[in-house]
Amino acid sequence: MYIPLISSLFKTSQLLSMHALSIPTWIIHISSVIEWISAIWLIWIYGETTKNRSWFALSFAMLPALISAMCACTWHFFDNTPALEWLVTLQAAMTLIGNCTLLAAGWWIWRTSKLKLQAASKVQPNSSKLGA
Repeated sequence: MYIPLISSLFKTSQLLSMHALSIPTWIIHISSVIEWISAIWLIWIYGETTKNRSWFALSFAMLPALISAMCACTWHFFDNTPALEWLVTLQAAMTLIGNCTLLAAGWWIWRTSKLKLQAASKVQPNSSKLGA
């Protein structure tokens, strides 16, 4: 009863080949996307909690990598069809852009932390010079 309905919506070969990736592989793909979304959200919360805006940049910098992961999942979901090969190119571009934005965000966090430490050391006198 349900089989004719399903087979009328999709080609039978599509139903069989959609499972070309194993269930554990699908679990890894999907859980990685969920984990990345969670990390973006948690980093944003950390930035709000510490009132350090440089952490917001990191959460934005993570978005291209998330898009890349979603491209991979979408392409695999549709059985790596040649009509969607542009997703592979988009995935590669988003990976490159994501790596660059993550590098920049990491540098920005390092720089703002360094500047805050320098500002704090100027406010507090050096304890080794107090006795001199």
